[in-house]
Amino acid sequence: MDLIKLSHISMKHLITLHVMLETLSVTASAERLCVSPSSVSKTLSQLRDSLNDELFYRHGNKLVETALARRLGPSVHQIINDMNQIMTQQAFEPSHYSGSFSLAMRESTFELLAAKLSAKVLALAPNIRLDIWSKDCVGFDGLVKGKLDFIILPHDRSQPPSSHNNLVWETLINDQMVCLMNPAHPLANKALAEQEFTLDDYLSYGHIGITDSDLNIPFFEMQLAQQNKKRKIVISVPDFGDAAVMCHHSDLLFTCSRRWAETAFQAKGLATKPLPFHYGDVVYSLVWHQPSMNDPAHRWLYQQILESCKDN
Repeated sequence: MDLIKLSHISMKHLITLHVMLETLSVTASAERLCVSPSSVSKTLSQLRDSLNDELFYRHGNKLVETALARRLGPSVHQIINDMNQIMTQQAFEPSHYSGSFSLAMRESTFELLAAKLSAKVLALAPNIRLDIWSKDCVGFDGLVKGKLDFIILPHDRSQPPSSHNNLVWETLINDQMVCLMNPAHPLANKALAEQEFTLDDYLSYGHIGITDSDLNIPFFEMQLAQQNKKRKIVISVPDFGDAAVMCHHSDLLFTCSRRWAETAFQAKGLATKPLPFHYGDVVYSLVWHQPSMNDPAHRWLYQQILESCKDN
């Protein structure tokens, strides 16, 4: 252990690096830390000398982190969390807390959970700030890097990725999957409504898919593949609401969460059919980076999310 070299790096350096990795902006980092941009630049320069790495470089009009800075991110985040735990041993008081929380979810999850959760949290902690991101903008890497506190998303149980070993997945809500279609769709007409909705019916039309590069292939897709069958994905969109809009204006089918279909404004008026095959267990999960639970504020928000989901 090189104590002399370590003595040249302070918490000030680590906090500056942590915030820079979140913002990728000297100006934004200075605002977060309540210092001048020149102070941030000076601290980064000292850290560059100590680590013998550029840490950030300009590409066009954006700053990009180097491979070393990206690799250091989770470790620096953990060090700051541990130090924060040492400095804040007193009980967490939400009514006096003036920090911020960051969550990510699909836009479709907003209608199910976000409004109720926000009202509950703000009633108990009126001075906090809630930043709710679209999961398309900030994914699981955001948890590891400390940019997010939690992610909430629907998925089947086969889908959690294995690339992030320190992520914890906890079921919030159990759900089912259904098939949505235009009410004028041939499969939704009155005569066929009295007949069984078969797998051949399901596969005979084009489908709308949901894109998510973080998740594995859904269980039901693998089940179909084992039967040498496959859906014809005609359009892929990032969220349930976009897919429902496409259903209203086409004969395409959309497979989604039953709870969302019963709640969402975009799904109103669409015909609903139970899926004609086994699709596995479907849930809404809460995801977080395991070391972050050392923070009492993080544990408090965790409890609020669990309680908000009890009645769903």
